Amino acid sequence: MRTERELHVLSYFNALLLLLLLPPFLVSPLTPPFACDPANSSIQKLDFCKTTLPIDKRVDDLISRLTLQEKTPQLGDIAPAIPRLGIPAYKWWSEALHGVSSWGRGIHFNGTIHSATNFPQVILTAASFNPQLWYRIGQAIGIEARAIYNMGQAEGLTFWSPNVNIFRDPRWGRGQETPGEDPTTASKYAVSFVRGLQGDSFSGGRSPQLKTSACCKHYTAYDLDNWKGNVRYTFDARVTDQDMEDTYQPPFRSCVKEGQASCIMCSYNRVNGVPTCADYNLLSKTTRGLWGFDGYIASDCDSVALIYGADGYAKSAEEAVADVLQAGMDMNCGDYVQKYAISAVQEKKLSENDINRALHNLFSLRMRLGFFNGNPIYQDLGNISANQVCSKEHQDLALEAARDGIVLLKNRAIVLPLSRSKVRSIGVVGPNANIGYKLLGNYGGPPCEVITPLDALKSYVSNTRHVAGCATTACASTSINEAVKLARSVDYVIIFMGLDQDLEREDLDRVDLVLPGKQQRLISSVARAARRPIILVLLCGGPVDITFAKSDRRIGAILWAGYPGEAGGLAISQIIFGDHNPGGRLPVTWYPQEFTTVPMTDMRMRADPSSGYPGRTYRFYTGKPVYRFGYGLSYSTYSYEFKAKAGSRIYLNSSMSLQKTTSDNQSYEIKSLGSIACRKLKFSAVVSVKNHGPMAGKHPVLLFSRWPTVEHGRPMKQLIGFKNVHLEAGQRINLMFSLRACEHLSRAQSDGTKVLDKGSHFLIVGEKEHEVNIIS
Repeated sequence: MRTERELHVLSYFNALLLLLLLPPFLVSPLTPPFACDPANSSIQKLDFCKTTLPIDKRVDDLISRLTLQEKTPQLGDIAPAIPRLGIPAYKWWSEALHGVSSWGRGIHFNGTIHSATNFPQVILTAASFNPQLWYRIGQAIGIEARAIYNMGQAEGLTFWSPNVNIFRDPRWGRGQETPGEDPTTASKYAVSFVRGLQGDSFSGGRSPQLKTSACCKHYTAYDLDNWKGNVRYTFDARVTDQDMEDTYQPPFRSCVKEGQASCIMCSYNRVNGVPTCADYNLLSKTTRGLWGFDGYIASDCDSVALIYGADGYAKSAEEAVADVLQAGMDMNCGDYVQKYAISAVQEKKLSENDINRALHNLFSLRMRLGFFNGNPIYQDLGNISANQVCSKEHQDLALEAARDGIVLLKNRAIVLPLSRSKVRSIGVVGPNANIGYKLLGNYGGPPCEVITPLDALKSYVSNTRHVAGCATTACASTSINEAVKLARSVDYVIIFMGLDQDLEREDLDRVDLVLPGKQQRLISSVARAARRPIILVLLCGGPVDITFAKSDRRIGAILWAGYPGEAGGLAISQIIFGDHNPGGRLPVTWYPQEFTTVPMTDMRMRADPSSGYPGRTYRFYTGKPVYRFGYGLSYSTYSYEFKAKAGSRIYLNSSMSLQKTTSDNQSYEIKSLGSIACRKLKFSAVVSVKNHGPMAGKHPVLLFSRWPTVEHGRPMKQLIGFKNVHLEAGQRINLMFSLRACEHLSRAQSDGTKVLDKGSHFLIVGEKEHEVNIIS
């Protein structure tokens, strides 16, 4: 059995090989797969083809016509055709993490379209703290996906993106795929991206037909791949009710309730002893029952096989299949359910009704995508054409996203921006400076066009020379003398260091947080030799401990550029030369190397002083970070003031149905955020923001809240809202944050219940605080 990683790699390189074998141009579009062909009059008369009927009735009709032998093959990610009913094969597995991807099975770059816009890896996009940007990226990806389908190069429109797991531990190889460590950020990202990808409006209006299907993964408490012998396939995440409620579940809850995602993917790991794909409480009771999920639940690849195999949770293959289908899973990535579902029915471990329930969700989704509405060229989405893939608009958006995400970590003595007219020569050092695919991160497809950082810098200063310094990013050996010689001969040195997919990725977690190999030695040697303070650019998804560079006066500026996508090289250059004012802010805490003494397997978020456990993320970490969550400099300075005093007091009316939960009557249990009592507890905060110049810029304004103490497991502070604004030099604007006490000022108790505390709460922006009192 191949692992998910092996399947991904095989699929990816098969796609690349196919591209290499293609003729230089190929202009004949293929026919997209669809059912209910009007040319087949006998099929067209069947109820499941009648678009005037509700989808539920159409699906019931279709399932009633299938034999058990026809039903079970539909439960895998490669669903075969049903020729007698005119139903084509369907491939469920496609990826669109930061652009339509060649990973998976459903998308093929083997025709008129041979590339797609590659946006920055998610961790960098998240650093913009701009939900509108996230929505536009999802929207662009959805348009390109539809165009690829319309041109006959897609066998499915179900994309297993986004990854909204919390970036809990800095060593996690897949942290680069996520919006970071903060539940509020991850939740807002999930909602914005899903709405864009599926075709809903930014404000939440649901489209009558899905443009594509988005899938929030990996549900839940999944954030370890392969660390010191602990692997995701058998890892049992021991999670408290408190951490589950206020850390791990919020992104998935928001994805379902606000984003209206049409898919959830259950993860490999167990949570508190139960494999997530076999957990009725997670899949049916919570996701469908409490959250009202209306879509299909997919397994991660081959996870059902693991429930009987490596995991040993089930006693037989048939029992494993029964466990997942009865828990509420609908579709298995792999063929395990297809192989053993019939024998599970024969052994009476599984009923045909369980299979019908799963099929109802799967065929409903395919109908929502329009696959049963006849030829797609006659549908509303059929006019999305190949010229909308890699369009100028989308490539400009990729550049905007890279620019807005890049974070300026250091700018001593205002080294940046450089003046183009005054720079005669540049020395570029680093193995990643001239390799385009290193900018892309994992789960990327073939990009429209990649400009390397070196080529982009040459477009600014023609006398730009490059020395790799290290043969690879691992930097096991260096050519320091050559790099030092270059540094001594040029006006400025820009050194590109960090990580790559050989050092952090799916199925590969890190064990260290320092720069790999001899990178630090190379950087310090070049900094000593250079005529002026050097500029360090870090390409990496996960955080690194660069305390040495932070304190070295010879390193004048530091930029974190994540994996910035196809336009990343140009974005970096535009920031270095002042064509763009950086405004990105870190979506994850950068920890010191000493944090690696904390076991990655410890899922607790809150610190435990008695054992020395320091806690995790900015909300609970008690140590001193290298860089804090939300940190980011600009070429301008900004100031904040709380303006309106309205909302300084929130009164709990005695008629409200909030139940007191503590003996001193200081807390009130929140049964539902949508209750009448909670809906009444609205207030607003108005923040004045001023750009003191000298440049215009986009600036994320982050609003936090805190309690007077951290007793009862309260966070030290937590993000409750953010807005990204554009301010001209010298401009001041007022931002209004609309808040709800039950949602934004509540906390989770140890048993997972949410409560609202009476008394003081503090709103924070920058160094400014505003007190809000809840009074009964």
